[in-house]
Amino acid sequence: MSKKKKFYTVWEGREPGVYDNWNECKKQVDGFEGAKYKSFESLKEANEAFFSPWEKYIGNNTPKNKTEIDYKTLPPGERPILDSIAVDAACSGNPGLMEYQGVDVKTGFQIFHFGPVEQGTNNIGEFLAIVHALALFYKNNPNLTIYSDSHTALLWVKNKKTRTRLEPTEVNRPIFALIQRAEKWLQENTYTNPVLKWDTEKWGEIPADFGRK
Repeated sequence: MSKKKKFYTVWEGREPGVYDNWNECKKQVDGFEGAKYKSFESLKEANEAFFSPWEKYIGNNTPKNKTEIDYKTLPPGERPILDSIAVDAACSGNPGLMEYQGVDVKTGFQIFHFGPVEQGTNNIGEFLAIVHALALFYKNNPNLTIYSDSHTALLWVKNKKTRTRLEPTEVNRPIFALIQRAEKWLQENTYTNPVLKWDTEKWGEIPADFGRK
């Protein structure tokens, strides 16, 4: 009897997305700290899961609704720094149409937005969003905290280098130009803005979330 084909959803990994074989999925999650992934019996299930919170499929079967958490009402020692900027990205497909934005954590006001552009990835968008915020504020507000919920993007910023598996094409050439410019900026500038991981478990979805999960 032939083995039934499975599909794999990767929420947190080197390149989040839906994969049709274990070897490709393994490349995204093997050795990746905090990887979140799960197998499904059909492509439809895997795609639906990708656009939903991973907590719905891993661990507790009745997870809390993260969007209902009001981080502003938490005690001062338990909430995020309100005078800060949160960044996030969205990508329809992997690769697909990519965009990112930066939002004021206290007010929810959109500070900047870029995209959508073709053939990007979520990780690239998250990386570019952080660097965009750093470049925007490092001179006139050098102590402003920047939050991201992407472990991968934070690591890329720390290393001043992306590790994307996306292959360059004529279509995504503008994205790779942005990546090169962002890496160059990180290598040539010293910033003091704290760049921190948004704690989704405690604070709910990051304020810059596009709401498409």
